[in-house]
Amino acid sequence: MALKWFALLSIIVGLSGIAWAQSPAEIDREPARAGVAGGANKWRTPTGAPPRPTTGVRPVSGTEETGAAGAPTGGYVEQRPRQPIARVTEGSGALPNDAGQVWREYDITPYVARCTSTNRPEQAIVDWILRDTGYEAWHSEPLGFLSANRRTLRVYHTPQMQAAVADVVDRFVNSEAETSAFSLRVITIGHPDWRVKAKPMLKPLAVQTQGIQAWLLAREDAALLLNELRKRTDFREHSSPHLLVNNGQSTTVSSIRPRTYTRDITLRPDAWPAFEPELGQFDEGFSLELSPLLSLDGHSIDGVIKCNIDQLERLVPVMLDVPTRVAQGQRTKIEVPQITHCRLHERFRWPTDHILLVGLGVVATPVPADPSPLRVPLPWTQAPSRADLLVVVESKGKLSDQASPPPDATTTQRDPQRYRGRY
Repeated sequence: MALKWFALLSIIVGLSGIAWAQSPAEIDREPARAGVAGGANKWRTPTGAPPRPTTGVRPVSGTEETGAAGAPTGGYVEQRPRQPIARVTEGSGALPNDAGQVWREYDITPYVARCTSTNRPEQAIVDWILRDTGYEAWHSEPLGFLSANRRTLRVYHTPQMQAAVADVVDRFVNSEAETSAFSLRVITIGHPDWRVKAKPMLKPLAVQTQGIQAWLLAREDAALLLNELRKRTDFREHSSPHLLVNNGQSTTVSSIRPRTYTRDITLRPDAWPAFEPELGQFDEGFSLELSPLLSLDGHSIDGVIKCNIDQLERLVPVMLDVPTRVAQGQRTKIEVPQITHCRLHERFRWPTDHILLVGLGVVATPVPADPSPLRVPLPWTQAPSRADLLVVVESKGKLSDQASPPPDATTTQRDPQRYRGRY
């Protein structure tokens, strides 16, 4: 009998707990929920409007409705097309030629047919035209435009501009330059004192970018200089010495390594330890792009060099307070990167029979060496690595000459008339 009374008492206590758990707002909604099908007794919003259907489907072209304070109300209104403010007309339907503009179409298939290293070889022609004529000439008065596909380059501009465009196109489609190649080498020297012995060999070349130097060297002097640099313990080459670049095309030498660090935290009160680290990534290394173009007579070279160097010098630690109920003094560390950038975008012109040497100065090392596991540097002795970065560009002539197999060293005799006692 006592067990029956105890069970009955438990049921009564449980039902009363459920009733008290309901909030006053929920109790007030009960008559409305019961009268949904009652017509006049249907629950309405405070403004008297019926509630919006909550099907979970948002309009395709709509924006969320907001209240007076800017907070979303949960409804969506249809977004109408915006009426233009500027006055727009259909125009006359004819291209203006107030400055004598003419239409020309250039056949670029000879260049595109032999260029198989990129999906859009015609873009190189467009880029060089913009470099020679200037970007503003195609976006201001007089009216002109430039368009290219894999077969035809279409140009609408003045006769003077058409002559400049024709010169660039001829340099690409010229059959004499189709097999010309250039070599690109990226070198770093730990200290710039190599200039002491090399000074008599270097012929300065004008440069627009501040902090950058460029020189011309005869082929014999360049060979001697490279041999001397290789003897140094701080000499390092970051590209293949046999890398060849075809005329009119671009190549990129890069070495990138990702480095991760803790850049922030995300609070997670429902999990231990109440936060979650947010990782960031910094791509460290270098990227160097060369775009060479031979002149029509073959006596000079135009080359555009782009170089980007990004170095993560160190990670500066920052301690954040993340208190919890269990540990009020809990702290965690995030890291703020201290970085160094180096940028170069320069155009050079030099004779074909000379070698171009570009010095970017003592900059961040393109490929920082990983620290030795046997040596743990002290924090106050750590310093970002720096080196003198050199870029060497040389014309290799015809690819057919480069592709010929070397003669047998056991049967070849040195021609004294050719070497003249220099080697």
